[in-house]
Amino acid sequence: MITKRIIPCLDVKNGRVVKGVNFQGLSDVSSPVELASYYSSCGADELVFYDITASAEGRRLFTDVLIETASTVFIPLTVGGGINGVEDFDRVLKCGADKVSVNSGALKDPGIIRAAAQKYGDQCVVLSVDAKRVNGAFRVFAKGGREDTGLDAIEWIKRGVSLGAGEIVLNSIDTDGVKQGFDLEMLEAVCSVVNVPVIASGGAGCARHFVELFTALPGVDAGLAASIFHFGEVKIAGLKRELSEAGIPVRQLHKAP
Repeated sequence: MITKRIIPCLDVKNGRVVKGVNFQGLSDVSSPVELASYYSSCGADELVFYDITASAEGRRLFTDVLIETASTVFIPLTVGGGINGVEDFDRVLKCGADKVSVNSGALKDPGIIRAAAQKYGDQCVVLSVDAKRVNGAFRVFAKGGREDTGLDAIEWIKRGVSLGAGEIVLNSIDTDGVKQGFDLEMLEAVCSVVNVPVIASGGAGCARHFVELFTALPGVDAGLAASIFHFGEVKIAGLKRELSEAGIPVRQLHKAP
């Protein structure tokens, strides 16, 4: 049985990890290098590093802090932010990333999904989608959740997978930072139309929410969260014990440092 993955997320702005609610009100948390090292040693299965303002500011992802962060990590690292072409995939992979997450760049030019998948393999291409309910539909938002694209999220995800995206990160803006649980309705809609790994993002407030996620939606491959891990509200070792006790397969438990 495939184990479920627990993935902390580092939202990085100006070289520091930040966190907000519903993608707004960002506050400083810590150094990405320090947090990455901590998560790598305490049982996280993977790590996601987002330069969250790169696309909105029209610049490339910061490479200096990424290189330093990648050097401390001994688990798979997915990196996103300001990815607008295959050359950005190449640059980020050379900085130490294992997978590259594309969001706004793919909305501007969906062809980069296919081009990157052909060059690096589907498993390297992660399509990250920020979605929110608008008039009862799941709508895709761009530029850190600030711009409504008008695209239907489910149709966009289906298209991304057909172009070669090997993994989907679904970020629910509605539940982001609210800590009331993952957006099960939105996740179920996505899982029903794709056959690649789906990572749930947005809404985790306690260990029980991960149990609910994997119990309700066995097709979800991983749960991603930020502040509950950053502030020690949920310890990864304790979360994995709770998941295991609930009969949900997880990777070998580690003692927290």
